[in-house]
Amino acid sequence: MMNGDLVMSRVCMITGKGTARGNHVAHCNKKIKRTFQVNVHWKRFWVAGENRFVRLLVSNRGIRTIDKRGIESVLAELRCRGERV
Repeated sequence: MMNGDLVMSRVCMITGKGTARGNHVAHCNKKIKRTFQVNVHWKRFWVAGENRFVRLLVSNRGIRTIDKRGIESVLAELRCRGERV
């Protein structure tokens, strides 16, 4: 880890999806604990009302939610929850 790097969990800022846990099942039916990582990426969204880009850690479902509801309403909900954006 470099100086000044921010370590964050892999959780979607919109939907709250996080790492799931389960079993890896072998052919012999042996079960080994494993984690299922969420497919989240940093993505920039243009907010016309603020005349700036906003960078969010979002999953595919989060991107679809923003497309459906609009970035303004999603940001309002995030700020209501107390998240910094």
